Amino acid sequence: MKRREILKGFGALLGITVAAPGLAFDFGKALGAAKSLGTAATLSDEDINAYFKQAADHYDSQHKIPSKGNKYAKRLASLTKGLNNYDGLKLDYQVYLTDDINACAFGNGSVRINSGLMDLMTDDEIRYVIGHEIGHIQAGHSKKRMKTALTTGALREAVAAGETKAGALAESALGGLIEKVILAQHSQSNEKEADDYALAFLKKHKNPPESAISALEKLAKLSGGSSSNWLSTHPSPQARAERMRKAIG
Repeated sequence: MKRREILKGFGALLGITVAAPGLAFDFGKALGAAKSLGTAATLSDEDINAYFKQAADHYDSQHKIPSKGNKYAKRLASLTKGLNNYDGLKLDYQVYLTDDINACAFGNGSVRINSGLMDLMTDDEIRYVIGHEIGHIQAGHSKKRMKTALTTGALREAVAAGETKAGALAESALGGLIEKVILAQHSQSNEKEADDYALAFLKKHKNPPESAISALEKLAKLSGGSSSNWLSTHPSPQARAERMRKAIG
């Protein structure tokens, strides 16, 4: 796999901003919109989850999802057995058949794991990734970005222009929403919080916590472990691995 393709695939797992194909946001349709969504305070959790559900369905439509009998689907189902209702969350899991090495989570509990990442990692390393994504959901990291995205700037007006009922987004707004919320950068504190959750997740289920270290080191090796613009504001996989090693002791 080319290095450019690998870096493009890291996405939410490493805190990289990426632009997914087919997700162009048509700001032109927002012009002249007279309606307003008001402030973030007017958006209920039900509204936010409905927006996430529509965004997840839209993102799913952009990817190839295997049948239940597929080896990747069967493997993920085994790894997530008993985790559909976990820590007060209702979760669902899907595999995307793509070589891109990535995983992401929607605030409504939708967790998506790419087959490229599954090829790279052992079962325990994938469990770390799952715990990491659940950690983002539990902490509400994407929900905070969702409220900001829906109530500021051109996206707010585009949503209002196309909205027919609570929790329904204009088709033209979905691409921009996914890029701003799902594929956007996580802050350093968000990544640390999700990593800490993942470590506790591994220990709770009696999985080796060292799998968090090995998973991050594999990602560090693929990314070259060198400095870049995104590494200047987000902890590198290797730095995160070292932090996990200290936490395990």
